[in-house]
Amino acid sequence: MLYRLLKYVLLGPLLRLIFRPRVEGLERVPDEGPAIIAGNHLSFADHFVMPAVVPRRVTFLAKAEYFTGPGLKGRLTAAFFRGVGQIPVDRSGGRASAAALSSGLAVLRKGRLLGIYPEGTRSHDGRLYKGRTGVAALALRAGVPVVPCAVIGTFEAQPTGRRLPRATRVTVRFGPPLTFARYAGLVDERTALRAVTDEIMYAILTLSGQEYVDVYATDAKAAAQAASRAEPRTPGRRGPGG
Repeated sequence: MLYRLLKYVLLGPLLRLIFRPRVEGLERVPDEGPAIIAGNHLSFADHFVMPAVVPRRVTFLAKAEYFTGPGLKGRLTAAFFRGVGQIPVDRSGGRASAAALSSGLAVLRKGRLLGIYPEGTRSHDGRLYKGRTGVAALALRAGVPVVPCAVIGTFEAQPTGRRLPRATRVTVRFGPPLTFARYAGLVDERTALRAVTDEIMYAILTLSGQEYVDVYATDAKAAAQAASRAEPRTPGRRGPGG
């Protein structure tokens, strides 16, 4: 009920007013049955823009930090994200990764649409980064198609660090579904998972037109932050007698 209220009454109309989304290839999203929608991730707004234009409910695996904030604000934030169809995922690796995989498989086994960002985090500079292989593991284990998706314009509307989005038009573009039956039985093979992931990322790249960087977004972001901290600061100007 909360999902429908947000999508069709409260949040959906507001998003359409702010972003005026242009939608291309929506017919490529299956009308029924399980599938993965794998997209680029440029902005916090991506969590809401793409699901707003898809008639079916899209469930996302979202970072657990959205659900664990303190106080009343934290509880309201958690309730909101659950209301819009998000599932909390611990991204620390190891057993947490296995739990995330199980959560995604549970969604697909119910015949639903699962949304995932293979980059794992938002791009800090608008470029497309190397995909993590969780999306391939989900696709192969569940035996479902992957619909590549590119959201274009949200980085300009709401880059990392900006709280409120600018009113600007965005495009949501879906590509032909990708199937990976030829990799059946290879779900535990690292080379197969990488090949599937790279094929998905290439499809997203073709749709988005972004510059591609063959490193993980988290590593690139950490390197950029380290470089920023290492830059010498220009001494402040002193006034007369200072």
